[in-house]
Amino acid sequence: MRKILVIISAAAVSCYSLPSCNSNNSEKSSDVKAENSALDKKWAKSFVDSINTKFSEQIALGDSAALASHYWPDAELLLDNSDVVKGKDILNAWGGAIRMGVKEMIFSTTDITGSPTFIIETGNYEMKDEKKSLIDRGKYVVVWEMRNGEWKLYRDIGSTSMPAAK
Repeated sequence: MRKILVIISAAAVSCYSLPSCNSNNSEKSSDVKAENSALDKKWAKSFVDSINTKFSEQIALGDSAALASHYWPDAELLLDNSDVVKGKDILNAWGGAIRMGVKEMIFSTTDITGSPTFIIETGNYEMKDEKKSLIDRGKYVVVWEMRNGEWKLYRDIGSTSMPAAK
């Protein structure tokens, strides 16, 4: 059971920062700005926070397809006690997390750095079930990549902070 929780939490963490950022004109203009200069950390933090909120909403709705849509086709999800999850298998990983009872993900970004093409986000997460009981907590590193004016996840790495089951 512990292995399943670790996989779920890692999957959930990975997917947390997922949707493309082309949902409105202000984000589009920010994308252009980011392409033409050094990374604007204030904009990047706002972007990541908005996606993390959207990701949390999609977890609550149980929408694994929406979660997976935040990843590039060649993205990789790297979780504890698991082989690399790639491409279409990311949808299955999020579907598995939802079926195992993940109903809430809380993300807390601790650092953002990057370039006009990549945003590297570091943070902490908590994963809870429908009764708000803690399933897992840990840390993550997410690499966002800009392609054709759209930001999506390129690499998603999550690691539990919970003690190993004995």
